[in-house]
Amino acid sequence: MKIKHLVAAVAVSAVATTTAIAGGHGDHSADKKMDAAHAMDKGTIVDIAASNNDFSTLVAAVTAADLAGVLGGEGPFTVFAPTNEAFAALPEGTVESLLLPENKDKLVQILTYHVISGAVYAKDVTQLSSADTVEGEAVKISTMGDKVMVNDAQVVAVDIAASNGVIHVIDKVLLPSA
Repeated sequence: MKIKHLVAAVAVSAVATTTAIAGGHGDHSADKKMDAAHAMDKGTIVDIAASNNDFSTLVAAVTAADLAGVLGGEGPFTVFAPTNEAFAALPEGTVESLLLPENKDKLVQILTYHVISGAVYAKDVTQLSSADTVEGEAVKISTMGDKVMVNDAQVVAVDIAASNGVIHVIDKVLLPSA
């Protein structure tokens, strides 16, 4: 149910941005500046995730892995963000184990497998069959009817703009093969 609220909020934000940009005439550099300023107002990928309760497990994992500074940095990044429900679907005890300091390397590997360098929006994702992750291994991208899949995770919300990239919400945690 919370994902539907997130999608609605993104839709309202997109309409507001489109309306604001569509109001401009002539010099489009002002439109680009407004769009960039609007993205800056939204905060970084980490800021957006931290402000949404559906991503509290992801934020805890990013913090435990010491990746908040990187994902809060300049970017741009594309993040396939698993919800709390996605983390809860992992075998019992998995998340708690990954958050332990001695498992930090494994946690970093899993989290960076959810990140692509550059801002890749939904219209671009549907043109790809795979994408190299920051972790080093590629994820498979496919479309099935109106569904977009990243490996076996379904994308449930798209194009959540941040000042340093974009977030696509997924319904499963992606696990690298290594």
